Amino acid sequence: MTAALDTEQIRAALRKVVDPEVGANIVDLGLVYRIEVDSSKLLIEMTMTSPACPMGEMIVDDAYTELERILPADCQPEIRLVWEPPWAPSMMSEKCRLGLGWNEADSA
Repeated sequence: MTAALDTEQIRAALRKVVDPEVGANIVDLGLVYRIEVDSSKLLIEMTMTSPACPMGEMIVDDAYTELERILPADCQPEIRLVWEPPWAPSMMSEKCRLGLGWNEADSA
């Protein structure tokens, strides 16, 4: 993987992936927990708003599609779904919370 590709570029690509049930991207929703870039490997740990999320498989597929657009051909990304810590509305960016009409009291 080229040194020029960093976690911010990866986050930018993942911001194009929208959770259709919420209408916000997975980065601002706080679903992306970890991005690890190492030579020709990329590991992403992420979660869903709920383990029963019916859109989970589609969201992961969309994430792979967006990553393929920016990653070198020799880089194989791995996306792991994790459930710890459980997602909570407080993990959303402030902009996302405001855009969805949530306030801090709703997020606690």
